[in-house]
Amino acid sequence: MLRRIRDPNIRTVYLAVFLLGTAYGISIAVIALHLDARGFTKSSIGQLAAFFASGIVAMSLPVGVLLRRFSAKTTLAASLFGYAVTVGVFPLLNGYGAIAFARFFDGACSVGIWVSCETILLMRSDEDNKAYVTSLYALAIAIGYVVGPLAAGPIAHVFSLEAAFFFAAAIATLSGVLVLARLDPDPPGAHHVPRASANDGPRDPALRLIARIKTSCFATFAYGYFQASVVLFLPLYLIESKAIPRDRTILIPACFAAGMLLFSNAAGRLGDRLGHLLVMRVLAAIGSATILAFVFLKSFPSMAIAVFAAGATLASISPISLALQGVVTAKQDYSRSNAIYNVFYAAGMLLGPPLSSILFRRFGGALMLYHLAALWMAFVGFATAFAADDPARIRRLSSALRRPQPEAMV
Repeated sequence: MLRRIRDPNIRTVYLAVFLLGTAYGISIAVIALHLDARGFTKSSIGQLAAFFASGIVAMSLPVGVLLRRFSAKTTLAASLFGYAVTVGVFPLLNGYGAIAFARFFDGACSVGIWVSCETILLMRSDEDNKAYVTSLYALAIAIGYVVGPLAAGPIAHVFSLEAAFFFAAAIATLSGVLVLARLDPDPPGAHHVPRASANDGPRDPALRLIARIKTSCFATFAYGYFQASVVLFLPLYLIESKAIPRDRTILIPACFAAGMLLFSNAAGRLGDRLGHLLVMRVLAAIGSATILAFVFLKSFPSMAIAVFAAGATLASISPISLALQGVVTAKQDYSRSNAIYNVFYAAGMLLGPPLSSILFRRFGGALMLYHLAALWMAFVGFATAFAADDPARIRRLSSALRRPQPEAMV
């Protein structure tokens, strides 16, 4: 697979995000259980997740400026070390305010990591290879998300839930050291933005970028909303409504990541070949049906399979939406477009947990899952309405128009 990728810096990013994904997987698998054990209510857990998303929102646009000022490598390394400190001190905090601040800083560091990695990958990949490169990026993270929760169980059993956060901090630190040691500086002029022409008009460049990448932005908003809600409340739903033992719910993130792990690369290849937006629509439709089916399942193995299918479809949309964005924007705009893209991701994470917690608390977990399925169907409708945003569709239409008609060949 990696023979198609000649730049060793891309492989370094893959290794770094694998380590990061492992750290994320460990902490995500135990965070809801940790907060629940500390006496936080579902509403408080949702609010704390909103602080995490607020950190992403607050830092998404500034991180684009930091990339142009200090380089993607420097920003990535600093963000990794910042995340390591944050996750390391998290179990030592007790008050709501201190934990809320840690969650905010966690989000700020995380978006610095994501925008830096995405910018490096898009600017170092070929035009016809972007979904393949970004899908392997998602694959590397997904492997970490599988390894992390699998490791979190034994760590929590042998040591404690709190110790899991210390292990995550050590792994994130190792990732930062790897970036400093092996990642090359950014190519000269990688973030240079040409001076606007007098004929460009008074339009805001950010608005033009948003219009260009709107389908990718909706996709990442839906994924952020879905992911943040499911990570926090699906384990609690399984415990309360499905009578699943608490310790088995730690495996749920691993099942989700395993689906992404096994299918994201194939989805990326299909996106490069058939069109990114077309593949995203199909995956979202299948994923919506999977969410609806989950409500009616009874046994843990069948639920694990459903979570696996959701990861294979919905989680695979994320790298394809990133690739679509890379295709429709100019290279010098990658840092800004990635920052805007992550603002929408953060907005989804910001809105998802509090709204999902309200639905969960007042109407039960089933309705919460129904509204997540409805969100993905809304994306399918939006992506269908703006199908022309995909350059692959334009190429297919142009090819069809150029093809000789049967009556013209007689």
